[in-house]
Amino acid sequence: MSFVGGSMNLPAKSVTRDDGHPLFTNSKQTELQKYPKKPTVSPTLAELLMHVDDAQNSPVDHRAVEIGYGCSSLPSSNPFFLCFNNLTYSVKVRKKLGSIPFCGKNSDETESNGINTKILLNEISGEAHEGEIMAVLGASGSGKSTLIDALANRIAKDSLKGTLTLNGEVLESKLLRVISAYVMQDDLLFPMLTVEETLMFSAEFRLPRSLSKSKKKARVQALIDQLGLRSAAKTVIGDEGHRGVSGGERRRVSIGIDIIHDPIVLFLDEPTSGLDSTSAFMVVKVLQRIAQSGSIVIMSIHQPSYRILSLLDRLIFLSHGNTVFAGSPGMLPSFFAEFGHPIPENENKTEFALDLIRELEETPGGTKSLVEFNKSWQARKNQRNGLSMRSNLSLKDAISASISKGKLVSGATNDSNPTASVPIFANPLWIEMMVIAKRSMTNSRRMPELFGIRLGAVVITGIILATMFWKLDNSPKGIQERLGFFAFAMSTTFYTCAEAIPVFLQERYIFMRETAYNAYRRSSYVLAHSLISIPSLVILSMAFAAITFWAVGLAGGLSGFFFFFLTIFASFWAGSSFVTFLSGIVSHVMLGFTVVVAVLAYFLLFSGFFISRNRIPLYWIWFHYISLVKYPYEAVLQNEFDDPTKCFVRGVQMFDNTPLGEVPLSVKLKLLQSMSGVLGANITGSTCVTTGKDLLVQQGITDINKWNCLWIIIAWGFFFRILFYFTLLLGSKNKRK
Repeated sequence: MSFVGGSMNLPAKSVTRDDGHPLFTNSKQTELQKYPKKPTVSPTLAELLMHVDDAQNSPVDHRAVEIGYGCSSLPSSNPFFLCFNNLTYSVKVRKKLGSIPFCGKNSDETESNGINTKILLNEISGEAHEGEIMAVLGASGSGKSTLIDALANRIAKDSLKGTLTLNGEVLESKLLRVISAYVMQDDLLFPMLTVEETLMFSAEFRLPRSLSKSKKKARVQALIDQLGLRSAAKTVIGDEGHRGVSGGERRRVSIGIDIIHDPIVLFLDEPTSGLDSTSAFMVVKVLQRIAQSGSIVIMSIHQPSYRILSLLDRLIFLSHGNTVFAGSPGMLPSFFAEFGHPIPENENKTEFALDLIRELEETPGGTKSLVEFNKSWQARKNQRNGLSMRSNLSLKDAISASISKGKLVSGATNDSNPTASVPIFANPLWIEMMVIAKRSMTNSRRMPELFGIRLGAVVITGIILATMFWKLDNSPKGIQERLGFFAFAMSTTFYTCAEAIPVFLQERYIFMRETAYNAYRRSSYVLAHSLISIPSLVILSMAFAAITFWAVGLAGGLSGFFFFFLTIFASFWAGSSFVTFLSGIVSHVMLGFTVVVAVLAYFLLFSGFFISRNRIPLYWIWFHYISLVKYPYEAVLQNEFDDPTKCFVRGVQMFDNTPLGEVPLSVKLKLLQSMSGVLGANITGSTCVTTGKDLLVQQGITDINKWNCLWIIIAWGFFFRILFYFTLLLGSKNKRK
């Protein structure tokens, strides 16, 4: 058995699937039979890869048939054929201050009005076939990752020039996101999940609800075997503080979560970066199996070893955004021999090519001579080989055939237009919410210390406040102490919410990777995290309210306690929502903490505790009404003092907190008699002169009742959650501009 040009030539007795249809044939008639519109049984990923394993036992020639430099025009035996033509991408870089104009500039830069235009990709063309691995090589800064991003639709349309087609049809970004997957260079995984759990959560996101739980588990188990992760299936991923899987295993898990739905096109940004030679070889071996199961694999790689080179089918060498070679590994010796730099025997061909490119880059002319030679060499090769190939099948037919083979497990049912029937998201919103909530709770259960520390902080704060403000009386001093207690308690609930900042910042890039290719909706993420935060907020609120309410001696009995608890809960809800919203804006933990502390300090300043609403300058009154501390502070004050039968200042107590407070009681009583004569009212030492209503008027708390304050706090929480959703919608496009 051998591979030629990405197609597979089998003996006369071809391999058949479980439903009796042959897996691989060479005639067009049998090809149509190979992809029935409604197969009785679709092969799983494991079955397809099992045939590939059988094929690997036979000698394989990894030289791809050279079909030209650019897009194809003759029929190809491969159902999928990706072509990119003249991809050009540049960015504008402002000229640095103090730069010396006569020092020269790179050949890939142009200057206009003090702004340098740096060309990252310069008319890059090529093609990739199903069943093959195309590798992009070059030194750091050559444009490898940029080309992968351009092919994977991670560059804004307005900035990228050129064409990208699949089977000769322009590839729309929406369709590409459905049929492809992108594996980032960094391993963005949850450290406390096991390998099996990580892949299972990916399966629940990417595989449709119509697939039973048992089938999803079977698919995950087959993928674990194909990725070579069976021995590490029950091991946690791990991080700096928790021992987990090895670097190579982490990389294979990263690949696995993106291919769980068996995509047609797979993009990888340096999947072997940071791995030893054995781990890197195993990763590329897995990619070869994925390609041979019916996918197009395109990856960037820095410097492949000899063994890895034997697995690659097509190479593109880049230098400062220019193509210096495009072809199969077998063409490298003749290419560089014609260029005048023959590759010595027993030397790694890619290492020689990369070293030569680096040497040329350091010369005054750079790699311009090699770029020009490549263009002429490609032109001569095209003349010898004639016109290029194209796919026999249209894009619609190819996708239909691919779905019938078991790829793109997304629940497509529309045979007449499979490209339209493949849904954007595999599952409905409520399923996504359940999976996100389950994953989040699993992570929290594995790290109970995070909630424990927050609960401990709330309990300790409550105990300190309870013992500091123990059993306050109804004297004027007790009034001031109550005001201080309420102001500190309400602001503390917001400050303790600052711990939510690292939560999303740690998940930010995982979220961006998962939503970039439609694993779930952004709204599902926001709703799920909002709902799962409620139980913990209830526990924190109940703990704080139970510790402080009766110890401080607050009024209202059981109903007063219930309202106090609701106000604390609403404050935690609004505070966590506000902090979650900020975490969607800022990109650094320390910056986030700085912003939160500063803003909450402003909220407390304008809450009405330090200066009443009636005394706030008109040009600052707007800040008073957007202060999150204002509403819970006013709500608990009304809950405490809104009792017309309760007196807080009686007769001689009016002299407290004044210079007359130190005079003898007899003198105070004589002063009250004198005041009675002047005012025409009898004021004795026990006469009530200030009620709770009077205190609320003095504090300027007259415009909103306590229940409306409570609803406003809750509304603020929903408002910030909505803002958080829009920050995710607008700020996680994950595209270059």
